[in-house]
Amino acid sequence: MQKVLPKLVLIFVLAQVIGLGVGADLIAEISSGEMEQPTIFTDSPDDPLNAVFLIAGILFFTAMLLVFMFFFKGPGLFRVFEIFVVFTTSIIVFSTFVPETIAFVFAVELIALRLLLPKSVFIRNIAAIISVAGVGALIGVSLGVIPVLVFLILLSVYDFIAVFKTKHMVKLAKGISGKNLAFTVAIPTKEHQFELGTGDLVLPLVFAVSVMKASSAAYPFYLVPAAMILVASIIGLVFTMDWVGRHVGKALPALPLQAVLMIFVWLALIALGF
Repeated sequence: MQKVLPKLVLIFVLAQVIGLGVGADLIAEISSGEMEQPTIFTDSPDDPLNAVFLIAGILFFTAMLLVFMFFFKGPGLFRVFEIFVVFTTSIIVFSTFVPETIAFVFAVELIALRLLLPKSVFIRNIAAIISVAGVGALIGVSLGVIPVLVFLILLSVYDFIAVFKTKHMVKLAKGISGKNLAFTVAIPTKEHQFELGTGDLVLPLVFAVSVMKASSAAYPFYLVPAAMILVASIIGLVFTMDWVGRHVGKALPALPLQAVLMIFVWLALIALGF
């Protein structure tokens, strides 16, 4: 685990830094009127019902994944979904840094590399990092802080139940990790290949970008609370992964501790006037 954690931190930092850049660009476009305010389910980003609908969507999607894993043993169907997610999110990310035409070409090239080199852990991790940055930034600007907080709390409770009670999340994680998809980041070692679900990277970014969007501070000062939230998240993630590394064979969801630390830091920042 001592060799895994530095690589995990690097992947986390890369995904979050890119995601913050994408989020800042989307916020600027929304503020200037170049882009309409994106929404998730209801017309208002601040409606807490968005969090409830998101949880319902995750439950439905999880159920579908479990059904597909039971009936479809191969990675084919999952690969199609992976390509769709990576392609759409990579266009969002690349468009932040280069013109849209070039972004489209880069997205196509990334998909081509993923298909031509399906066993490449490096390409898989790159695809996962870009997907995290795109999904996290887009959801972050689409939701207000309160819905995100409700979502984090509800999802943390769900994670606890899914890992320790129903245990279907453990089964799902094993099934997904065995298909070599970009829905997890992979860190191979001599003993085994360590994998972490991208959800533990996406959700901190969602919270950070949402806080950025709600901030009254101008760029780059609104990056301060976002960065502090992400620092709290990586501390929780590293602590969880270290515990798992010292208790081989036992599962522990990372999100609950991440959520507690992020919310604590957010409340502390509000008390300090950020």
